[in-house]
Amino acid sequence: QVQLVESGGGLVQPGGSLRLSCAASGSTLIYATMGWFRQAPGKEREGVSCISRSGGSTSYADSVQGRFTVSRDNAKNTVYLQMNSLKPEDTAVYYCAAGLGRLCEASGMNSWGKGTLVTVSS
Repeated sequence: QVQLVESGGGLVQPGGSLRLSCAASGSTLIYATMGWFRQAPGKEREGVSCISRSGGSTSYADSVQGRFTVSRDNAKNTVYLQMNSLKPEDTAVYYCAAGLGRLCEASGMNSWGKGTLVTVSS
């Protein structure tokens, strides 16, 4: 089972940008889907974005569409989440996950990172 480690979180002002990285301990090519999920205080975990093995297919939650971009570098076993125009409601712990299936759902993920905190505040 691959180990996933997120980085890049921090404090940013509204309208700012951050890029999250998810480094895997081994090849992520066995996983059909790599995803980003987030959990805000007092709320359930929600899906943010997913990307297919080849990177040719991506999906986004409506709340981040047009602001966030997911990408991956299979040679580096790393997945990225570029977050622009950040809003206070984007504040959450962001988790990277890997799934053997193609569904972009938390229940379909097989491996999880420990998360990185993103705080959007002035």
